[in-house]
Amino acid sequence: MTMNESAVTEIPKVKTLPDAQTVTEVTHWTDRLFSFRVTRPQSLRFRSGEFVMIGLMGDNGKPLLRAYSIASPNWDEELEFYSIKVPDGPLTSKLQHINVGDQIILRPKPVGTLVHDALLPGKRVWFLATGTGIAPFASLMRDPETYDKFDEVIMMHTCRTVAELEYGRQLVENLINDPLIGEMVEGKLKYYPTTTREESPHMGRITDNLENGKVFKDLGLEPMNPETDRAMVCGSLAFNKDVMAVLEGFGLREGANSEPREYVVEKAFVGDGI
Repeated sequence: MTMNESAVTEIPKVKTLPDAQTVTEVTHWTDRLFSFRVTRPQSLRFRSGEFVMIGLMGDNGKPLLRAYSIASPNWDEELEFYSIKVPDGPLTSKLQHINVGDQIILRPKPVGTLVHDALLPGKRVWFLATGTGIAPFASLMRDPETYDKFDEVIMMHTCRTVAELEYGRQLVENLINDPLIGEMVEGKLKYYPTTTREESPHMGRITDNLENGKVFKDLGLEPMNPETDRAMVCGSLAFNKDVMAVLEGFGLREGANSEPREYVVEKAFVGDGI
């Protein structure tokens, strides 16, 4: 046996997933919520607020994919995702057990409506989210373009319990102290977290707090005005529908990448991906 033949026989073949990226960090926030970071394909370019399809191989040997917003900003060297854990969910029942060094499938074709290009110019932008719907705004809140385009950025995030707000709370807190973007954020970003089941400083659904004016009073803001206010919405289908009705009550119109208007909604998330 020659040396070359010996080298070939001794190297095992490593099976990799299609479009594989490697997990670099995993954080479990509650028994229902976790975030993770993965390597970023060198060729991947995306607009903050967009989503990609990620997943694992299913039991049938075929890729099991779901739409996930990229929670990291477009300048980050890695990609971050924020996910719910669904015990019997086809994907998240498996995804919640990933560890550093594991691989996931990531289809590098970002799309989505929660992007600056889909909004008309304005003075204030409202990010309205429930649960893991904060993920695209985790990206947008860390993007300098957000603060270049708007004088005020209001992040309204509602969960059932205080613990479920922790991912967003830490992100906002770190953002204000960030050496790169902290100065842009200071004085512009207003964070308004609320709970619906557990007692906290601010309570209630986003729709109620907008309609009854509580959020405007608490933050010292004027009510929404279609001339100056813009909004982005991400949550369950029921949440999206309810918020759309409230926004249109203020005179805002739904826009899209092809026709920018006063507000946009991400409708891609169904099943256990949100």
